Amino acid sequence: MDIDLHGDHGPGAAVIKQPYHLPDPSPWPLMGSIGGFLTVFGIILAAHFGNYVVLVLGVLTILATMAFWWRDVLREGRIPGAHSAIVRLGLRYGMTLFIASEVMFFVGFFWAYFNFLLFPDTQGNGQTVWPPSTIHTFDPFHLPLLNTMILLLSGTTVTWAHHSLLENDRKGLIRGLGLTILLGISFTICQAIEYSHAPFKFVGGGVYPSTFFLATGFHGFHVIVGTCFLTVCWFRARNNQFTPERHFGFEAAAWYWHFVDVVWLFLFACIYWYGAGNIAVE
Repeated sequence: MDIDLHGDHGPGAAVIKQPYHLPDPSPWPLMGSIGGFLTVFGIILAAHFGNYVVLVLGVLTILATMAFWWRDVLREGRIPGAHSAIVRLGLRYGMTLFIASEVMFFVGFFWAYFNFLLFPDTQGNGQTVWPPSTIHTFDPFHLPLLNTMILLLSGTTVTWAHHSLLENDRKGLIRGLGLTILLGISFTICQAIEYSHAPFKFVGGGVYPSTFFLATGFHGFHVIVGTCFLTVCWFRARNNQFTPERHFGFEAAAWYWHFVDVVWLFLFACIYWYGAGNIAVE
């Protein structure tokens, strides 16, 4: 975009090249806000009155906003000169800050878990051990260990895909992404099986089930989001939309997936393994 610094367009006007991308007016921020309001209001109606209509409408609005907004971003990325070098740098900073905010999101869950693990008498139910003596925890070396192996393997396949892209190996990119997606789906299936056999319930189960299901459940949600992210990248790779020089869409998905891997390692070590036995307060 050229900008006339002197307000006229004559031949002697000083003109600079604008390095930033100014997107066209978009309805999606407004639609996303409406969807968020409907979702929160719908949760209240569902919790107090059992009416799920507004909640479903809000969730569908958010999903539609996400799909159409990201579609527009992908289209912008294919416009020559729209995503300049400084714009791509800004996208990298934005993705870095987003992942940092997600780290703090999980810090809250770990904080709550370790608060009760280190000070189990704060549960307020007369228990002085964590997990409570009434809770039968999961065997960390059963499905949780299998899920750990699945996610660690998926980290290697997405790295293989990235290196294939850098070497302009399109087949390796597509295969690596495909395997990563299948491993992500496998993780979700295993976690669903684990939840279906849980010896404790989220509703009415007390503090331990609440912290356990919130921490592991939100991680599972992030795995689903990351799998969707990588699936979009897989279709883009098949359409030859990535090059070794320009592929930030895939790079951001890989960053997100590695973040999901690391969070799971902390969940497995702290909640499934270290928190499996009863720890008494002194």
